[in-house]
Amino acid sequence: MKNTNIKEFIIHGIFLIMGLISVGCVLLITVYLVISGLPAIKEIGIFNFLFGKEWASTAAEPKFGILPFILTSIYGTAGAVAIGVPIGFFTAVYLSKFAGDKKRQVMENAISMLAGIPSVVYGLVGMIVLVAGIKRIFHLADGSGLLAAIVVLSVMILPSIIKVSVTALDAVPKEYEDASMALGATRTETVFKVSVPAAKSGIAAAVVLGVGRAIGEAMAVMMVAGNVPNMPSLFQSVKFLTTAVASEMSYSSPGSLQRNALLSIALVLYLFIMLINAALNYFLKKEK
Repeated sequence: MKNTNIKEFIIHGIFLIMGLISVGCVLLITVYLVISGLPAIKEIGIFNFLFGKEWASTAAEPKFGILPFILTSIYGTAGAVAIGVPIGFFTAVYLSKFAGDKKRQVMENAISMLAGIPSVVYGLVGMIVLVAGIKRIFHLADGSGLLAAIVVLSVMILPSIIKVSVTALDAVPKEYEDASMALGATRTETVFKVSVPAAKSGIAAAVVLGVGRAIGEAMAVMMVAGNVPNMPSLFQSVKFLTTAVASEMSYSSPGSLQRNALLSIALVLYLFIMLINAALNYFLKKEK
């Protein structure tokens, strides 16, 4: 009995340490971004930084306005979610409640493959196929732009949304559905009026993961969006918050205003993701 207690104490301690390490990593990242990002915001001015419409970090008179990046990230993420979430949700419902075992296995394997494809491959296919297709269909000089980025992001967030939503739907007790069917509801009514509401917290978590993936993606977006700091437009080359950091960090000098401004962009991006998570958790707890 004593040996069992000792083992449980050790295992409990290991799990506690792992949890503290995870929390500690988040705190360290937060502190680093705040310390590194605030000096540039103070020097540039928070209004000029957040609402400035021009970004020219290497010009003789540099300008560090990130409003085009913010709006592009918001529009791009919103567009990807508007396309990806309905497709992912209905796919998850089909896999969990309607598909046979063989169909489900084949489709889940395909979704797992989709999740394992590197970002650069998405970007490469998008650059060669999607950008060329948009250029030809809409008769543009260049197909790179916000529309191409939205389509690529909507495909990239599908695996996260589908897999988490399927898990949430599978976890709904079968007794709920049996009771609904016994009261005369059809299979479709049972799924959408009983199973889906019961699994809404898991589906909401899937949406959060999709939003996080969309707003945090850099490589694929950089390859299809054109990487030019314009105000957002569907058929115009644009630059996201993530791509602004990724594209300029390699040649910015340590300690320069440009490097500090890029760290400030990372801080803004980090705050965006925190606000999205906090807002969703608030609304879910409020409903409960």
